[in-house]
Amino acid sequence: MNVFEVFEHRLRLAIEQLADQGVLPKGLDLSRVVVEPPRDPSHGDLATNAAMVLTKEAGVPPRKLAESLVALLQDDADVVSVSIAGPGFINLSLAPHVFENVLHSVIEQGRYYGHALAVGQGPANVEYVSANPTGPMHVGHGRGAVFGDALASLLEFAGRAVTREYYINDAGAQVDVLARSALLRYREALGQDIGTIPDGLYPGDYLVPVGQALAAEYGQTLLDKDEADILPLARDKAIAMMMDMIREDLATLDIRHDVFFSERSLSTGDSDVIKQTIADLRARDLVYEGRLPPPKGQLPDDWEDREQTLFRATEFGDDSDRPLLKSDGGYTYFASDIAYHASKFQRGFATMIDVWGADHGGYVKRMTAAVAAVTGGKAELDVKLCQLVRLLRHGEPVKMSKRSGDFVTLREVVDEVGRDAVRFMMLYRKNDATLDFDLAKVIEQSRDNPVFYVQYAHARCCSVLRQAETAGFAHTLEALKGTDLSVLQDASERALMRRIAQFPRMIEAAASAHEPHRVAFYLYELASDFHGLWNRGKDDPQLRFVLESSPAITGARLVMLHAVVQVIQSGLGILGVSAPEEMR
Repeated sequence: MNVFEVFEHRLRLAIEQLADQGVLPKGLDLSRVVVEPPRDPSHGDLATNAAMVLTKEAGVPPRKLAESLVALLQDDADVVSVSIAGPGFINLSLAPHVFENVLHSVIEQGRYYGHALAVGQGPANVEYVSANPTGPMHVGHGRGAVFGDALASLLEFAGRAVTREYYINDAGAQVDVLARSALLRYREALGQDIGTIPDGLYPGDYLVPVGQALAAEYGQTLLDKDEADILPLARDKAIAMMMDMIREDLATLDIRHDVFFSERSLSTGDSDVIKQTIADLRARDLVYEGRLPPPKGQLPDDWEDREQTLFRATEFGDDSDRPLLKSDGGYTYFASDIAYHASKFQRGFATMIDVWGADHGGYVKRMTAAVAAVTGGKAELDVKLCQLVRLLRHGEPVKMSKRSGDFVTLREVVDEVGRDAVRFMMLYRKNDATLDFDLAKVIEQSRDNPVFYVQYAHARCCSVLRQAETAGFAHTLEALKGTDLSVLQDASERALMRRIAQFPRMIEAAASAHEPHRVAFYLYELASDFHGLWNRGKDDPQLRFVLESSPAITGARLVMLHAVVQVIQSGLGILGVSAPEEMR
């Protein structure tokens, strides 16, 4: 049961009724009308902006329009009171039985409570991580990985079909550097003294096994060959082993992808997809030969004043047209990315969500322009940027890893604090805000550690259910069906019930905005409401969940506990975090 959806439907019926009465014009655009929790809970249970957003089109002052709606809404049997705030916001307070019905619906629907009809149309493609296959994953990669995985789960929970995708950047200069670094380790594996790793090559020890694998496979046969002949061999071996390592790193966070898409596949094999994409754009006069004006300020070292093959990105909102070919005739990264996103559209994805690192922020406009061009405006690209992660221990920066050479690996962090802490804390801040990740704080058993606080709420609920079983109370979901919940009268109990009722609305809003952090925030608030009620029971024995003197109240509170358990399990499931039944 989605209370907000139910009352949004009733609100729309009220607007239609006013139109039938001639108070409002027919056919008003209701797309911006929302029913949501009020910012201040003291204002009621629901709030709507209907009068505010319809006033211009309706030609009726907002407060007058609100008064007309209130006159109809106050007759609803589920409404206790309706009031108008400010210039025309409408607040509603609901009858207690509404929230009692919500608890019953949680018990009946179980893990399906909160699932929504598909938010958006058609399947969605969520591309995340897509780290260059040049080494182990670092903590910054981990944030994008967790965010993308949780977003995909959130969309699935909200009714969308989702494909999780990893774009392997296995073409270009960086993988040639990887191959040369691997060849250096190959010589080392054959007993040569390679000395200090030269600048420009990857220094981490993670390439030692690649060198050893090359030595085992080829012996000394590669030593006397030209680099041009052996570089492809080293590159393929290094990329394959790096991708295996990346998959293993991701598996420590229980992250897996449905598709691993190779950048090289776009320009090798039977067809050159990049070439064909450029040709298709040229046929629509979206590619031309021309010169770009020099960038403002100091010219970059690689600036070339030459005639180039350019994409008309400015026609789609970008700041400048963009080159598709380099001076040596090779494709630019942008050309590859255009073809890659065109392939997503050809595979049936009109909703594309890319999760990138913060350092790619300047790339968003051109990629959005490209998707608009290659899909004829039929697809939507939403780029979610994940800001930096500052890794701390007791407030002090953590030193770099010897294994990687210049950063702390994701595997080291997961091994130290555990998967649950990493996943929850990576999501307990909006993706576009810098995250301070303190290795000491995330394992504290306190309210200041959100993952512990939420998991502890679930464990406490399970403990009470075990206590009820020991005391001989009916405690199973089947036994509690039909329990009279009207005995739940305390303000803390009612607040907890209202919070549970907000879960479906939160899921819908989070999925629509592509913001899984809302789930983490909600779970913390739910846990806070629950722990608050628990603590009140310490001071007032009548508020304890199991009252041997009152089977009726105990039964009702057990229903409420089951609802809390179910919502926490669903929310943590979306985030990829476990819901332990015991915590020590």
